[in-house]
Amino acid sequence: MADAAVELVVRSTRVITPEGTRAASVAVAGGKITAVLAYEAEVPAGARLEDFGDDVLLPGLVDTHVHVNDPGRTEWEGFWTATRAAAAGGITTILDMPLNSLPPTTTVDHLRVKQEVARTKAHVDVGFWGGALPSNVKDLRPLHDAGVFGFKCFLSPSGVEEFPELDQEQLATSLAEITGFGGLLIVHAEDPHHLESAPQHPGPKYADFLASRPKDAENTAIQNLIGQARRLDARVHVLHLSSSDALPLIAAAKAEGVRITVESCPHFLTLTAEEVPDGATEFKCCPPIREAANQDLLWDALADGTIDCIVSDHSPSTADLKTGDFATAWGGISSLQLGLPAIWTEARRRGHSLEDVVRWMSAAPAALAGLARKGAIEAGRDADFAVLAPEETFTVDPAELQHRNRITAYAGKTLHGVVKSTWLRGTQIADHGTPTEPTGLLLERQN
Repeated sequence: MADAAVELVVRSTRVITPEGTRAASVAVAGGKITAVLAYEAEVPAGARLEDFGDDVLLPGLVDTHVHVNDPGRTEWEGFWTATRAAAAGGITTILDMPLNSLPPTTTVDHLRVKQEVARTKAHVDVGFWGGALPSNVKDLRPLHDAGVFGFKCFLSPSGVEEFPELDQEQLATSLAEITGFGGLLIVHAEDPHHLESAPQHPGPKYADFLASRPKDAENTAIQNLIGQARRLDARVHVLHLSSSDALPLIAAAKAEGVRITVESCPHFLTLTAEEVPDGATEFKCCPPIREAANQDLLWDALADGTIDCIVSDHSPSTADLKTGDFATAWGGISSLQLGLPAIWTEARRRGHSLEDVVRWMSAAPAALAGLARKGAIEAGRDADFAVLAPEETFTVDPAELQHRNRITAYAGKTLHGVVKSTWLRGTQIADHGTPTEPTGLLLERQN
């Protein structure tokens, strides 16, 4: 390490790089990785050494699906608490969803409000999605030019009146506009007609709720989206896929060159409908957690690349909104701090490696958002790291979570993978679950 500018060297016997896992030393200068070298490489004079022993050094995770709800519904969550939870969980970059905050991110002025609120509260790097509404087609290009990473829309009611859904004609109009400037549309894909015709039985029974959000709603919405994307040669992304029945449609579309990517979430990949107790609305989300057999097929799709990435869809609320009635309870699962161990626990059980987890939770989300400096331990990237003890276990205690509201579907679960520390651009931002002062930056899309 002859480079005199090196300020920090981090090393481990297990460093996950794009070429595989190996013992290595990683040189850092100016917040960036300058080299990945042999484990025994000499540490330059004046550089600090952090030796993590046999703990695994992996790139900081990138979570492109987080509802921070700040400002406007900050009692649900906020930039201070959400980014602390991210840091504690090994996540170094989040992208904030455009809804559940007031105002929603649907104009440049609204984006500036959010950025100003986040600026001094971010413990990790934060970027922003814009929103596509029936009424804001004229705002899409200005938002794109202002640096949002893409645009989210709903095809069925969003649950908040200030963020209405697009019908198929409005979807076509927005998608044509976004495609015209090379943008990305990310889609909550549930068909409203299937939802309206599904049986509605309010109450505490999870089986009744599951029946009210049938797979057909997802399948039809995705099929329609593929058709629109094919026609316009548009770039689209399916959010929080839960229906395994849609996988053949997606695989076929990818094979023919339709520009579609897909995410799923820790709750769909680690929790099952069979285990949800009646009245336990901490498990409610839309689309819903489905059966174990469905989950097996989602894992197969991760393995073969039909599903590209895993992100949290962290969508918290206050405790009073999680009523015992699945029909009226707020739909959203808080998992920002727990996604890595939850996924690693299930991945290792199914024979997957930590390299797979890094691909799904760091490299692929970074690629989705065009975050070229994130998602890998290699020269030129930001020095964003998570240090993980993958063989160690812990039992989820809600009191130890950094989320503002500590309601979690993972309470009491024993998980593999303890995040020992998290590093953002070469600075430690969390130590054994305790975050430091905020040093995160606001990110904008790079053309």
